[in-house]
Amino acid sequence: MALETLQIQEKITQKFGVNSQNFDTQKGIFSFEVTSDSIHEVIQFLKEEQDFHFLTDLCGIHFPDNDENHRFAVVYHLHNWIENVRIRIKTYLTETPETDTITDLFLCSNWMERETWDFYGIHFKGHPQLKRILNMDEMISHPMRKEFPMEDSGRTDKDDRFFGRTTINS
Repeated sequence: MALETLQIQEKITQKFGVNSQNFDTQKGIFSFEVTSDSIHEVIQFLKEEQDFHFLTDLCGIHFPDNDENHRFAVVYHLHNWIENVRIRIKTYLTETPETDTITDLFLCSNWMERETWDFYGIHFKGHPQLKRILNMDEMISHPMRKEFPMEDSGRTDKDDRFFGRTTINS
C-alpha cells in the first residue's frame, strides 16, 4: 500500500499537535511547518517511523520584511525511497536564528548546516563543528542575508534595489 500524504499528516498531527501546521501540497511535494523547538523530533519521527531515510536538502531563507518571529527559515527536504514520496518541512526562526542540529540523524546534514550557518548565520545547536565552509574565516557577515550588498558599492552598473536588497548603509 502506497504511503499517502493524508496518513503522514494524521500521524504528525497526532504526535506533535499544534507544533505542526499549514499542511499543503506544493508542486507535487507534501509540505508543512514545524516549530523550531520540535524540528529534531519531527525529522526523527519521519526517518524512523515513516522511512524518510534520505535528506535531499537543507537550506536557509531570509525574510527581512517578516515579523521578528519569522525573519529566517530552515527548509528540509526528505525522500522516502521505498514509496517514492518526498516531503518538505519548514521551520521559522527569530531575529537571532537558532535551531537544533540533525547531524545525529543524517551525517550529510553536517555540511548543509555549515553552509547555512556560513551564508545566513543560522546557528545549529549541538553541531559538532559549526564553522565557515565556503567563505573566509575572517568574514564577520553572512552574505546571503538581504542586508548584505550584492556588489561592490563602487559599481555604478548594478543597483541592489533591483534585486530585492537594500545596502547595509541605508
